[in-house]
Amino acid sequence: METLGKVLMIDYEKCTGCRLCELVCTVKHDGISNPMRSRIRVMKWESEGLYIPMSCQQCQDAPCMKACPVKAISMNACLGRVEVDYDVCIGCRTCVSVCPFGAMSFNTVDRKVFKCDLCDGDPQCVRFCEVKALTYVDAGDVSLIKKKTAAHRISVAGKEAVSAYAAL
Repeated sequence: METLGKVLMIDYEKCTGCRLCELVCTVKHDGISNPMRSRIRVMKWESEGLYIPMSCQQCQDAPCMKACPVKAISMNACLGRVEVDYDVCIGCRTCVSVCPFGAMSFNTVDRKVFKCDLCDGDPQCVRFCEVKALTYVDAGDVSLIKKKTAAHRISVAGKEAVSAYAAL
């Protein structure tokens, strides 16, 4: 499956914090339900009712790739993702410390770093997210989708403002 130019788009406003994405991720990759081994993590702020799924952003100019002292991290141009070559990786965890999104993790059992690999073009987190907080879209569509969403919010806010003003 060709994945060039596709990204994982996260709409945190839809996320309910169910963490099913974390479970299906670990089942897919490790054969067990263990959220600590997930490549996607739901950050929770319970008091605000805010849940934000965080995952590798597959950065074009990835800090993890630049920081790796043995060049074990590279961009797979065909699949459009950042990959770790475990035959080269020495497990120093420099990539974990430089990732601005906290998306690189270290598995203490396997003694390896790990990150989202987009499930080779079929992200399971997207398949199982019932509220559609996660989508796998063409990178070029992300901006258009966000513009449409923002325009809708502005339109709704404008209508509410007119109604509130008319009620005065």
